Amino acid sequence: MSMQQFDNEEFLSLETFRKTGVGVKSPIWFAEHDGEFLMWTDVNSGKVKRIRNNAQVMVAPCTRMGEVTGEWVSGQASIDETPEGIALVETLLRRKVGIAFAVFRRVDKIRDRRRGGRRVCVRVSFPQ
Repeated sequence: MSMQQFDNEEFLSLETFRKTGVGVKSPIWFAEHDGEFLMWTDVNSGKVKRIRNNAQVMVAPCTRMGEVTGEWVSGQASIDETPEGIALVETLLRRKVGIAFAVFRRVDKIRDRRRGGRRVCVRVSFPQ
């Protein structure tokens, strides 16, 4: 299980699990911080609901369209709703992804105003 496969990757496929055990894969931007992968998503997303029910996840590097390009790695996910955690992941993604994230963020803010959405930080750790 090589974590080096995630170096220089923008996206990973995050597989979360329904109560039935069926996996759901989502391509998502991520940033590495202190040995964890941090992601940015809507608090009401399916992946957040699934993580709240089952913290066990799988991750693999992937393309923007979700085509897996490496090996799957098992991890433990948690939802960080603190202002510090949300600001951290936003800063890291802005730095890593650049203009694409800035454009996404502008559109996201408009959508959030309309739908009352709120973002959270998903943290994935890799227990030894």
